[in-house]
Amino acid sequence: MAKDILGEAGLHFDELNKLRVLDPEVTQQTIELKEECKDFVDKIGQFQKIVGGLIELVDQLAKAAENEKMKAIGARNLLKSIAKQREAQQQQLQALIAEKKMQLERYRVEYEALCKVEAEQNEFIDQFIFQK
Repeated sequence: MAKDILGEAGLHFDELNKLRVLDPEVTQQTIELKEECKDFVDKIGQFQKIVGGLIELVDQLAKAAENEKMKAIGARNLLKSIAKQREAQQQQLQALIAEKKMQLERYRVEYEALCKVEAEQNEFIDQFIFQK
């Protein structure tokens, strides 16, 4: 009966017969909730550590991929540069070949002219010798 009157007033006795403001059942639920919250916070902390490690790993992989991408771009640019250099060198060589062909043609014409002059001079010498 005294417990009923105290219960109506919002006062309760726990298992150690201490006077409490909360109902022992509510107190027990509160303790369980507190422990569950602590477990939840611990699990969230572990989750954050795992996610942090994963983010760090992904960042490292992204940096490595970016480095490889830059290397590939550099290699591609180098190949383009080499190709342009070869093309320029080929054009220079073709111009040199054309120049040498023109020089050869000039020498051939000069040779033919000199052969003609030689033939004329030989003919002149032969005529000179026969006239004596």
